[in-house]
Amino acid sequence: MTHRPPLRLAFTHISSKLWSGGYNYQRNLFAALNRYRRDEFAPVVFAGVSADGDDLAAFAAIPKVEVVQAAAFDRRRFGLVSALLTGNDRAALAAFREHNIDAVIENARFFGWRLPYPAVAWFPDFQHRRLPQLFSPVARWRRDIGFRVQIAAGRIIMLSSQSALEDCEAFYPNMRGKASVVRFATQPSAELLTADPLGILDQYKLPRSFFYLPNQFWRHKNHQVVIDALAILASRGLDVVVAASGSKDDPREPDYFESLERQVYARALTRNFRYLGMIPMPHVYALLRVCTAMLNPSRFEGWSTTVEEAKSFGVPMILSDLKVHREQTSGTACYFETDDPLKLADHLAGFAQNPYPISARDLLQNLDTRVSTFASDFAQTVQRAFLSAR
Repeated sequence: MTHRPPLRLAFTHISSKLWSGGYNYQRNLFAALNRYRRDEFAPVVFAGVSADGDDLAAFAAIPKVEVVQAAAFDRRRFGLVSALLTGNDRAALAAFREHNIDAVIENARFFGWRLPYPAVAWFPDFQHRRLPQLFSPVARWRRDIGFRVQIAAGRIIMLSSQSALEDCEAFYPNMRGKASVVRFATQPSAELLTADPLGILDQYKLPRSFFYLPNQFWRHKNHQVVIDALAILASRGLDVVVAASGSKDDPREPDYFESLERQVYARALTRNFRYLGMIPMPHVYALLRVCTAMLNPSRFEGWSTTVEEAKSFGVPMILSDLKVHREQTSGTACYFETDDPLKLADHLAGFAQNPYPISARDLLQNLDTRVSTFASDFAQTVQRAFLSAR
């Protein structure tokens, strides 16, 4: 019997600084494939020559993952023009050929309607349709046109939730019954769990009872409602601490973080709302393991990475009342409307006044099933791309 070598799948690097959720999605997908589909797939990550070295080192440390840096994948290139006019992003195609690629996974980049490889296009969400006010007209149309050309080119479309599937079929009716749902799941590796949680609390000077908010500072992530809720609690005489981590940079609104920071100072909440910065993943997991509860107040999600990471440890959660949040948590979290700081304040007060005992949570026992399903669903989607190409 002839042994077939693993299929070499081309991925475009997602920067952790530009989109930490996408970066963590890729890293967890590669780890899941290595754990459950090692003999079937070999991810090849294509990155620009100036890509972040720490990002790429984390990918390269995962067995079976290969990292390639080439100018064809720098952000300021104009490969899309070639892809649209000639049918191929020629520079990218040359790199794929040089590295013996078997199939391509597209994300926010179209490689051409004549791409000679089976291809899967990942649509993380449809935020540009649900929250169009957060996009400039150019950015909104660029994203929508990108989705439409990928659909028209016959890509197999991969989505992250049933909620996203409903949006896809509503906004692009010809996709009914055609897209695949691949729900992200995470299983942190042992090396990411070596940090002592109580030691990390001391390092960041956090109290033993605190709430953790690990989201980038983009407007739709809705840190505003948390600041408003903390002000309500302060007026009640309750001293509640929320620790936030994640990138403070949003190229669409460069001064957004500073505007929130000014509010925190003006409302005398510097003790209550604490920004930790961009912290290492072992520290993220350490804080999840000992926080009173994890917060995600976002106005929109495709499939929340932070919720999925919290689920891995059985962390209590206080979440905005989004359909996808209820889908992810099966209705087991505490929910509040995105513009209801009073309800959020009540949830925070309830947890703060009845805190769980301080002890580091361990990974739950059902992770193998969840993560193997993630890898299996992804594998079936790639197989659909090969069948479609034939």
